[in-house]
Amino acid sequence: MYNLPIINVVEFLIVFPFIMAVIVGFMKKANHARSAVVIGGGFIIMAASIYVAVKTLCGADQGERFLTETKGADILIMAGEAFLLCLVIFLSIKYKKYYCILLSAAGTLPILWMDLSGNGVEGQMHIRVDALAAIMYLIVGVVGTLICMYACGYMKDYHHHHTDVQNRSSYFLAMLFVFLGAMFGLISSDNLSWIFFFWEITSVVSFLLIGYTRTQEAVNNSFRALWMNLLGDVAFAGGILFCTFALQISNLSQLTALDQNAVPMVLAPVTLFAFAALVKSAQMPFSRWLLGAMVAPTPSSALLDSATMVKVGVYMLLRLSPLMAGNITGIMVTVVGGFTFFATSLLAISQSDGKKVLAYSTISNLGLITACAGVGQPEAVWAGTMLMLFHAVSKSLLFQTVGDIENCMGSRDIEDMHGLIIKLPRLAFVMIIGICGMFMAPFGMLVAKWAALRSFVDTDSVWLVLFLVYGSGSTLFYWAKWLGKICTVIHRSEAIKDITHKSEYISIVPLTTMIVVMCFAFPWMSDHMIQPVLEETFSSSIPNVIGGSDVLVMLIMLAMLFIVPIGSRVLAIGKKNKMTMGYIAGVNTGDDRHFTDSFGQPKAVYMANWYMEDYFGEKKLLWPVIWVAAVIVVIMLILGIGGAL
Repeated sequence: MYNLPIINVVEFLIVFPFIMAVIVGFMKKANHARSAVVIGGGFIIMAASIYVAVKTLCGADQGERFLTETKGADILIMAGEAFLLCLVIFLSIKYKKYYCILLSAAGTLPILWMDLSGNGVEGQMHIRVDALAAIMYLIVGVVGTLICMYACGYMKDYHHHHTDVQNRSSYFLAMLFVFLGAMFGLISSDNLSWIFFFWEITSVVSFLLIGYTRTQEAVNNSFRALWMNLLGDVAFAGGILFCTFALQISNLSQLTALDQNAVPMVLAPVTLFAFAALVKSAQMPFSRWLLGAMVAPTPSSALLDSATMVKVGVYMLLRLSPLMAGNITGIMVTVVGGFTFFATSLLAISQSDGKKVLAYSTISNLGLITACAGVGQPEAVWAGTMLMLFHAVSKSLLFQTVGDIENCMGSRDIEDMHGLIIKLPRLAFVMIIGICGMFMAPFGMLVAKWAALRSFVDTDSVWLVLFLVYGSGSTLFYWAKWLGKICTVIHRSEAIKDITHKSEYISIVPLTTMIVVMCFAFPWMSDHMIQPVLEETFSSSIPNVIGGSDVLVMLIMLAMLFIVPIGSRVLAIGKKNKMTMGYIAGVNTGDDRHFTDSFGQPKAVYMANWYMEDYFGEKKLLWPVIWVAAVIVVIMLILGIGGAL
C-alpha cells in the first residue's frame, strides 16, 4: 500500500464510505454480521486516512496530491446537487416547512445554472491534498470512524431504553458513513463547486440525523438546523458566483493566493465564505441548531460536535485566515468568535444536562478557534489548529462516555453522576481523562489557549484577551463542578452494572489513549504536523511557535501529574485512615445521609452544585447574546462586502 499514489487513496476515501453506507443500509438486523462490516470497513477507512496523512506530512511529491481531469465526476456532482434539492423539497412539503425550499433553491439553482451553462472557469485543480487537509484526514478518518464503530453497540441499548422510537439503526449507521464520505470529499476538494456540493451534503445529512426519532421536538430541531445551514449555503453559493464572474477563479487555492491589497474585491467572497463558516460552526447567533441537535442519539452528537459538521466551518476559516489579517472581515470574525467563546462558557455554567454542557462547550471552543482564524497570524493559526485536534479527540470521548452512562444509569444529568467513580469506575475514569483533556495543564487544549493568548497580545487585540481570560475562567468553573461530582463520595455508593458493549470500548479505549499520548507528544505534533500547515498557509518559513523553554515547562507539569499522587501515597504508607462524620448543619445521624433538625426530626441530606440559573440561565442570557451577535454579523456582512465593492 505504501507505493500507492496519494490521489488514488484519496479517491478511495471519498467513494468507499458511500459504498459502506449502501451495504450497511441494507443490513436491517442489528447482528454480529452488521457490526463486523462496520468495524471492518471502519478500520479500512482509518488505515487509508493515516496513510494519506503520513505521506502528505512527510513531504510526498506534489504531483501525487493534485487531480484535474474529472469530467465524469463533474456530471455526478451536478446530479447529486439536483438530488439534494429534490430531497429537501420533498421533506419540506411533507412537514410543511416551505421556507426551506426557497433557501435550498436559492443556493443550489445558481450553481447548477453556472455549471450546466458552461459559464464556470475550467481547467483548474479539483482535488488538492496539503498539510491542513492531512490533519483533517486524521480527525475524520480516525475519530469519525471510531464513532461509527461505537454506534454499533450503542444503538442496541438505545432502542432497548427508547421503545417508543422506531428502530432504524441501519439507516442511522448508513447516514454516519455518508457523513464521512462527504467530509473526505470536502477537505480534499479545491474546486469551489465541489466544495459546495459536499458542504450541502453535510447540511442535509445532519438534518436527517437530528430528526432520527421523528418526534415533534426532533422534527422542529432538525428543520431549524436545516434552514440555518441552508442560509449559510446561500452565502457560500454567492461567494462562488462572485469568484467565478468577478475574479475569474474557480478554486479555493486561487482565492487564498490573491493579495487583498492588490485585489480589494477579494474581501467580498471571503466575507460570504466566512459567514457560511460561522453558521456551520454554530457560532452566535446560529448556535441554537447545534443545541437542538442534542435530541438525536449520542453517536450523531459526537460526530456533529467533534469530528465532522462543526469542524467544516473552522476548517474553512483557517483556510481563509491569511486573507482576514487586519481587515474588517477579520476583525468581525474575531469579535464573533471571542464573544461566542465567552458567552457560551457562561451559559454552560447553568446546565446540568451532560450533553447540553458538552454542546455549549463545543460552541465555546469553536468560538476560540474562529477568533484565532480571524486574527490571521501564524501563531494564532497554530493555536487554532492545535485546538481543533485536541477538541476533536476529547469531545468525541466525552460524548460517547455520557451516552454510555445514560444507557447504564438511565440519566445523563450531572447531579446523578455523584460518586460515579464508585458506581461505574471504568466509565468514570474515562470521563475524568476526557475532562482533564479539555481544561487542565498540560493537556493540549490549555497549551493551545496559551498560544492563542500570546497571539492576541502580540496583535494588540484587547477585547480578545478579555474574552479569552474570562471565558477560560468560566470554562474552569463548569468543568471543575462536573469533575468534582464524579470524584466526590460522601457516603458509600452502590456499583451499577456496566452494560457498555465491546464495540463501544473499541472506540473509547483508543480515544482515551490518544488524549494521554497527545499530552506527551504535542511538541512533536507542533514540529511535524502544525508547522507544515503554517508554512503552506502563509507560503513562507515560520519560526517554531513552541520553544525549548515552553517544552520544559510543559514537561515539568507532566511530571507533577505523577509525582503529586505518588508522593501522597508514599507519605500515607503506615498511617491509619481516620473516618470522620461530616457536619450537616445539625446532628449527624451516623450515616452521612441524614441529620436531625431543630425539631428533632431526621432529614435527608441532598448536595448539589450551584448552577447560577438566575445569572447565566438560558432564559436570562441566551436571547440577548443571540441578538448582540446578530448585530455583529450583519455589520460584518455590510462592511465586508460593501468595502470590497
